Amino acid sequence: MIDKVIHNKIKVIVLLMVIGFSQIILAQTTAKEEDYYRITKVPTPEGVKIEGGGVLSLPDGSIAVCTRRGDVWIIENPTMANGYPSKFIKFASGLHEPLGLAYKNGALYTAQRGELTKLVDTDGDRIADVYETIYAWPLSTHYHEYSFGPVLAPDNAFFVTANVAFGNEEWWRGESRVPWRGWTMKIYEDGRMEPWATGMRSPAGYGLIDDELFYTDNQGDWIGSGGLWHLPKGVFTAHPAGLKWSKYQDSPIQLTEAEFYSKIDKRQIKKNGHYVKPENIIDEENPDFVYKAKASFPEMQLPAVVLPHGILGISNSEIKVDETGGKFGPFSGQVFVGDMGQSKIMRVVLEKVKGEYQGVAFDFRSGFQSGVMRMDFDHNGNLFVGETNRGWGSAGTTNSGLEFLTWTGRIPFEMKTVKSMPDGFEIEFTKPVDKNSAEDLDSYKGKSYIYKYHAAYGSPQTNLETINLKGVKVSDDGYKVRIVTDNLRPFYVHEITLNGVKEKESGQLTLHPTFYYTLNNIAEGDKLAMSQLSTKRSSSLTKKVVKKAKVIKKPGAKKTKVVLTDEQVQPLLTNNTCVACHHKEKRIVGPSFKLIAKRNYSDEEMVELIYNPQPKNWPEYATPMAPMPQVPKDEALKIAAWINALD
Repeated sequence: MIDKVIHNKIKVIVLLMVIGFSQIILAQTTAKEEDYYRITKVPTPEGVKIEGGGVLSLPDGSIAVCTRRGDVWIIENPTMANGYPSKFIKFASGLHEPLGLAYKNGALYTAQRGELTKLVDTDGDRIADVYETIYAWPLSTHYHEYSFGPVLAPDNAFFVTANVAFGNEEWWRGESRVPWRGWTMKIYEDGRMEPWATGMRSPAGYGLIDDELFYTDNQGDWIGSGGLWHLPKGVFTAHPAGLKWSKYQDSPIQLTEAEFYSKIDKRQIKKNGHYVKPENIIDEENPDFVYKAKASFPEMQLPAVVLPHGILGISNSEIKVDETGGKFGPFSGQVFVGDMGQSKIMRVVLEKVKGEYQGVAFDFRSGFQSGVMRMDFDHNGNLFVGETNRGWGSAGTTNSGLEFLTWTGRIPFEMKTVKSMPDGFEIEFTKPVDKNSAEDLDSYKGKSYIYKYHAAYGSPQTNLETINLKGVKVSDDGYKVRIVTDNLRPFYVHEITLNGVKEKESGQLTLHPTFYYTLNNIAEGDKLAMSQLSTKRSSSLTKKVVKKAKVIKKPGAKKTKVVLTDEQVQPLLTNNTCVACHHKEKRIVGPSFKLIAKRNYSDEEMVELIYNPQPKNWPEYATPMAPMPQVPKDEALKIAAWINALD
């Protein structure tokens, strides 16, 4: 009897060891973002709202944060080092929605809605006692006239960007009601202002990259998708509202509104005495694209990197270069871009091809508690993130806050960068790849697409084409993979997913398997000969098991309907930007698909709500859904059927 008990105990111990070992193996093979980059919340004193309009690391190691409520706080010991709490000191107050901070010669500078302000502490008590107007610009009092900045230029001047307003009757159309709305201004300490560039719509992000000015803009009218633009003096990026002021003597841009609209349709139509909101034209034969407009307008500046809407954010914000010297991980020198709506950060790598910037973008880190608005690195390599979502819903659990991101010291298996080649792309990894998986063409899939340039709000992915992979070549050390294709398209986004490339040691897939390369110019150089390439496909050797769509017949229904699997519906959700605001399981900007399924709409009713949303049905969500008439009817029905099958 005793032997039997001991035997059973041994069996239980062995079973527990097997389970524990299996869990260890599973943990090792299932990589997560938080394994490599940890988010820490900075607790705030009771009654303090940190709606992070600006975040700045100061020389003494403290962090300055300006808030949309008009305060500037100095936070000592912001990482709570050695277990000591942070100390919050109110440095300034009474400002008009400051949305940025810069530091120069012991003073802080911030862009309020209508001026660049210098804040000086003259007696060393950590409280500003001088508020000096450096330069003021007009306001029309429209709610959307945000001003962003400043960015400290290499010559110690300042850059400030200014939002457009919107029309009264044409509430969807961006307009520049007063001078320099929709512009970037360069402002000098002595009060001089130099108009720099125009074409901005909602330029929430800004920053210097190699001492050159860049900015991010948000999807909207004339902006098919958010992205990152290089901004030398005298360029016109996209939105025409600011051209209203090109007639001014000090404008560096000569293009006028009249000249612009003589080439590009304004889409301003009245029916029954009222303006009609422009919508995407389905199956449009000859849409306008930015690169076509550039042929007519030499001032036109193409985006250096498009951040595909709904995939790499929906409201792009701060630009920050990793200059930590490796303290933030293996991406030193690369660019990080925040996003308010999806409460996350993306990673961008730029290169110059034929004298123009272009480059690649990747997902990086999601899961922040609110919309990512501002970022800055401290001296220890922590990335501080100021958060807000007022006026625009976001993923996350709160409406504002301050957090910081820390590298855990572990190196993720990622695509470190992607470079343009004359016949495709070269991918460099953070760790060596498994050669067998990397040489398999079935480990890759891709498409290319472009966004329309029109007065409608945003754009679907247009002119989609599958990328035809001809072969791959893996470097001897396993750190680089050259992929070759015969259908590169200038001015298009090339999206390629590595769905089967594994790390050599662990067998893990890449943490973020997709890259998005904006190809403004095809690189020059030698193409690889086919004899140098692997062209094998594992699918030709093994029979692939394909999940079939479900066939559902509800009680009382006259006929059955076919419902796509999660894998099959994903391209429809992505291409039609449903994933910009919705997730299968959880709330993002809008409700989860599972929650929508509980409303018991018919498929046809759901399609009608896709085309004509009813915000009153979801009053608890701050951001109303925009009409989506561009979604093809057959695709909308498939999406609706899939959502309803989740209930």
